[in-house]
Amino acid sequence: MKVRSQPRLLVVGVAIAVTSSVYAQDNASGKSADPDDRIEEVFVYGNMNRFGATKSNTPIVDTARSLSIETADAFTEKGALNLSQTTAYMPGVTAETYGFATRGDWIRSRGLDIPRYRDSIQELFGSYNTTRTEIYTIEQVEVLRGPASVLYGQGSPGGIVNVVSKTPKMETGGEVTAQVGNFSRQQLGVDLNGTAGADSALRGRFVAFYRDSDTQVDNVFDDTLVLMPSLTFAPTPDTAITGILLRQETESDTGSQFVPVAGTLQPGPGGVALDQDVYAGEPGFNRFDTESTQVTLLAEHRLTGDWYVNATALWRDGEADYHQAWPSFTGAGNSRYLNDIVGDSVATSTTVARSFYQADNTSEQKALDVRLSGSFTTGALEHELLVGVQYQDVETDNNVSFLYGGGALSGDFRFALDLANPEYTGAPQQSVFDAIYRDNPSQQVDDLGLYISDQISWKNWRVTAGVRYDELENTNGALDQTDSEMSISAAVMYSFGNGLSPYLNYAESFETVVGQTLSGDPLEPERASQVEAGIKYEPPAFPGYFTLAYFDIDITNLPNPNNLPGDAAQQQGESTLRGVELEGKFRLGDFAVQVAYATLDAEDPNGFELSASPDGQASLWVTWEPAALQGFHAGGGVRWVGESVSENSNLRYVTQDYLLGDLMLGYAMGNGLDLALNVRNVTDEQYLTSCLTRGDCFPGMRRQLSASLTYAF
Repeated sequence: MKVRSQPRLLVVGVAIAVTSSVYAQDNASGKSADPDDRIEEVFVYGNMNRFGATKSNTPIVDTARSLSIETADAFTEKGALNLSQTTAYMPGVTAETYGFATRGDWIRSRGLDIPRYRDSIQELFGSYNTTRTEIYTIEQVEVLRGPASVLYGQGSPGGIVNVVSKTPKMETGGEVTAQVGNFSRQQLGVDLNGTAGADSALRGRFVAFYRDSDTQVDNVFDDTLVLMPSLTFAPTPDTAITGILLRQETESDTGSQFVPVAGTLQPGPGGVALDQDVYAGEPGFNRFDTESTQVTLLAEHRLTGDWYVNATALWRDGEADYHQAWPSFTGAGNSRYLNDIVGDSVATSTTVARSFYQADNTSEQKALDVRLSGSFTTGALEHELLVGVQYQDVETDNNVSFLYGGGALSGDFRFALDLANPEYTGAPQQSVFDAIYRDNPSQQVDDLGLYISDQISWKNWRVTAGVRYDELENTNGALDQTDSEMSISAAVMYSFGNGLSPYLNYAESFETVVGQTLSGDPLEPERASQVEAGIKYEPPAFPGYFTLAYFDIDITNLPNPNNLPGDAAQQQGESTLRGVELEGKFRLGDFAVQVAYATLDAEDPNGFELSASPDGQASLWVTWEPAALQGFHAGGGVRWVGESVSENSNLRYVTQDYLLGDLMLGYAMGNGLDLALNVRNVTDEQYLTSCLTRGDCFPGMRRQLSASLTYAF
């Protein structure tokens, strides 16, 4: 049964403007190419453009670093229902770091959390202050692995995840798609495209999506409304401006219940095994309701020949109303159980004290990235130059009430919960939360970055070098801090002419750390450097590509190892991450194959294994489209995720590896009708994705069945 707040999903429909396109010159005819030909195709597996993760049209096989793409057709075929699941078949990417989740998409690359971008602009800062990405609104997902500060400024050494928005096309038509699934999932999507004016100078698209769904955890629902109109104005073949309005509202609860290690990973009190999907919250109190409104502008203008100006601008406003009760994070021997905490038998052995949390979180972002790109020659050298300036202004606010232990630690056990036999008690009165409400100061970040990159080609050699300078101002109400940072990158690739292209690259990243040393000086940014060596192969005999990479990342200026006394504010910690990644996508006759494999050897500054990061991954997906059975297609895949460790000087939890299978059946019936059936985790495997030394574990996604009917016209 769903316990909901009053309905507030609004129907908002306003369309303003714009997707970009550069209309490259057709060398043979001397005429402008079709606007959609501005994207250079990487076989049928994804497109690179100037608003993508690399801010260039260079194909994957010619890019001297690790990049994976999953198109909408590909992740829909695999039955992905959220952004995390779209990355599950990519090498070196952890799609479900914290298991079944509704508050966010916890995607990791090379063992590290990575930021979320949209159309090459970061659109998520902080936590729990805006909506998730709904994948019906996007054309493809890109993960650029490894440090990327030369292109993007401060960020994670693991890389970025970038999604590409659906934008108007040079055609008239659309689709309506309906989907039903287990856990009472129902959703409806509409995608309409139209053109007007001479040479379709005005193009519009309207994407709308509504979902009503329960989930694998009782009382946790996940209802969403999305409206995304967009308009492209192309007054000349050399100019295009696109505007996108995205309005999204979600009514939900938090999927993560923070169930104890004892009873999931390990036997519980008396050997009990808890239901991994037990609801530890409080019906009528819990909620995670989010709203966001954003406007994106994408503009591109060809100056002359191969010289272009591109601009991306984003305004985004988000908010979240977040209430949750969870098992309190304390206890003797890291236990969550009440009897262990109070030292007496006051309840059943599986009863936990619960903490109650309320927060109203907001975020507002303004960002602009303007780039000049072009080609020229100097003697025998061919250059592809990129020069850009990027500015962003981000404000986040987090105001909270936190009732730790729900009174149980002082002898009030009214709100405790028996996880083995839950009977919900109600929540404390609102006056209790009002009395402990903290109106925290907002946090402001201003970042101005200037960058330049040159890709130089000579015969079979391609050399790339880039540099960026950033100035950042951070204000958190207690401290104003200014940082300046220089980042560099360099790469070399050699093409043998037979499809083999070995490469070597070096890249840097940084992340600001707001605070002071013991002597009162500002803390230095955390810095990372990566050396990556690899081979890319494009077989001449059949369509496809393969990539193999080894990486070594060093991160410095981390907190002190083992929290050394007297050095708590210093930055002497270092961390090292090493691994190998393999990816292949190819077609053989009626079969399309996608394969991925990765290993990871990662340590934190204390020499412990990096928490919640699997030591290996492997996946295989095969699609069969028999020519003799026109319209029929089927697919299947397996995903293996290795064990992960969370440890400190006193505890070590090992989360076991797991193997999952996925299936798909589809049939194009003609007349625009297409049927599809997807099953993810086909055997309904129960597994944990990670467990943390603070004492909780994260259950994985249970079997998901979905059937969809799409009518295209």
